[in-house]
Amino acid sequence: MNTKPCMSLLLFSRTGLRLCASKAPGCGLRPLTAVTSTCLPLISPHQLVPCSHSYYSSVKVRSYLQYMKRKIIPSPTPPYSHVCQVGDPVLRSHAAAVDPAAIAGPEIQQVIKTMVKVMRKLECVGLSAPQIGVPLRILALEYPKKMLEESSPESRKARGLSTQPLRIFINPKLTVLDRQTVLFQEACESLTGFSATVPRYLSVEVSGLNENGEDVTWQASGWPARILQHEMDHLDGVLYIDRMDSKTFININWQVFNE
Repeated sequence: MNTKPCMSLLLFSRTGLRLCASKAPGCGLRPLTAVTSTCLPLISPHQLVPCSHSYYSSVKVRSYLQYMKRKIIPSPTPPYSHVCQVGDPVLRSHAAAVDPAAIAGPEIQQVIKTMVKVMRKLECVGLSAPQIGVPLRILALEYPKKMLEESSPESRKARGLSTQPLRIFINPKLTVLDRQTVLFQEACESLTGFSATVPRYLSVEVSGLNENGEDVTWQASGWPARILQHEMDHLDGVLYIDRMDSKTFININWQVFNE
């Protein structure tokens, strides 16, 4: 952060309304967002006095290119082809149950199709509908053989890893079978770049409807049980950071910042 006094002035340009700190080296064009800076506020028409303060503007700055892009291509709508990030209200909402009669319909089938597509694109092992912007009680999980082969035998045994076919659960209900908890590091596509140790039950059972509207029940232990509990939490607006040991919370790329 540049802490030298600078003179701030608003400029109109082809890239939009910008806050230009033009008198200090290293002060480039910045959007009007919440920042803390050292600047020279105008005290009188003829005097500039240095001071340090914070300011906030709710004005959202978009470049001319972004403006024209949105005029031509509308903003995406759920189900998204990306994963919503922490801060999005949908991740803190209690997902609604799906009408069983609607499961075969194109809307629910599109949600499921998008979930699977996004999950496989990101190579993650579980995903919930709220994570793609749809507040419905649907979750998916899959642990492909290729991913299992990338883990060491020691890791497979310690974590209880096993290959799992694609499973879809609609309106799932979770029952704990073994109340013993185990601690392992977890991550989440909705908190990109972070990880923490989270306690989870060793064995659970889930029941609900599959993508065809059929009743299904599955008992899982080890890592599949952890995936289920993680995704079930999403349906209730709970993130792993609500259950984590806060002292283990890390940026998984922290070493890069020291290089």
